[in-house]
Amino acid sequence: MGKISISAAKYIVHADISIEGNVERPDVIGAIFGQTEGLLGSDLELRELQKNGKIGRIEVNTSSKNRKSIGNIDIPSSLDKAETAVIGAALETIDKIGPCIAKVNVTGIEDVRISKRSFVIDRAKELLKNLTEETLPDSKELTDEVFHSVRMMGVIKYGKDKLAACPGLDDYEEIIVVEGRADVLNLLKHGIKNAIAMNGSNIPDTIIELSKTKTITAFVDGDRGGDLIIKDLIENADIDFVTKAPDGKEVEELTSKELNKALRSQISVKDLKLDQKKGRKDDQKPKLTKKSNEKKKPYRKTDRIQTKTKLNKTESKEFGDMLKTLTGTRGAYLLDEEQNILGKVPTSELTTTIKNLGTTIHSVVFDGTIDRDLVKVAEKSKIKHLIAMDTKVPSSMSRSVKISIKEDI
Repeated sequence: MGKISISAAKYIVHADISIEGNVERPDVIGAIFGQTEGLLGSDLELRELQKNGKIGRIEVNTSSKNRKSIGNIDIPSSLDKAETAVIGAALETIDKIGPCIAKVNVTGIEDVRISKRSFVIDRAKELLKNLTEETLPDSKELTDEVFHSVRMMGVIKYGKDKLAACPGLDDYEEIIVVEGRADVLNLLKHGIKNAIAMNGSNIPDTIIELSKTKTITAFVDGDRGGDLIIKDLIENADIDFVTKAPDGKEVEELTSKELNKALRSQISVKDLKLDQKKGRKDDQKPKLTKKSNEKKKPYRKTDRIQTKTKLNKTESKEFGDMLKTLTGTRGAYLLDEEQNILGKVPTSELTTTIKNLGTTIHSVVFDGTIDRDLVKVAEKSKIKHLIAMDTKVPSSMSRSVKISIKEDI
């Protein structure tokens, strides 16, 4: 039977050796066999164990310096634990190698199977991780992916203006008009299959023609630009209903729940015009005095808030130019006392940014609508000016924050 290798052994005896003199590797191996011969009996004779393949090749590494040698000994064993321990202990009886005094110290007996078991566990974890990451999706994921791909490929070019639209648009009596192709894709992704895009702020002739024969719902982004598009559609096309995304959001980024909620909240153009007309009449009425018992009319979203700007000419020009730059970007400029721009952030992150920066901001100019929550945050941060496209609150709401909108400057 051949000799076993370290990789085939069950145990490995590790020992350190120090020698008072310069010796070579054969000297150490000779001392191991010679000085243990007859010590352990015939059953544990190292030469016989090696011949029978129960002890593997003895590995010896030494180095010499200043007439001294040090090194280590590794003996692979396929014996049982007790027999291997006896072999290890026998090594420590070696006290001389050649003419030199030597000392052998067994540092430990390694169970090779434990090392292999640790390797197996680590490798199994790695393989399982790869399998999990690369595994096929379940049936629902597969069907969702297929439906998504079909819907994305299904967007067509409609009419002479080649507008992005859902396939089979002519089969529907009710049509949803959105701003861009990304909006059509999002509606299609969530199962709404009767949308067409304007592909810009101008009203295409295709939309005007459709409005003559179809029931049209205008679904626009929740910003000032969306308001302008609704106004333009009402003036130039025969649309029936209008609705908007939540403030500061675009139709293309809405979830299924948000889309359905917005569509359920649509109002007719007729009602919208009545609200606007009523709002204008209310603006012409004299304000109630404190002695009057009549309740104040609650503010509606369709009513126009009048602001009394306190900006000087220089501020009006600077803030006005900034608003023009921001139009349609849904962005916000944060300014210091000298109207230097400290930074630009999305309007969706404006409140959080103000809270984080504290009292370092003097003015905020943004493409959006001022609301009560923003005014309260501005007061806490000691902001002096809020300038936006529109507002939901009167200028009298805050004594410390001056509220201005585009129409005022």
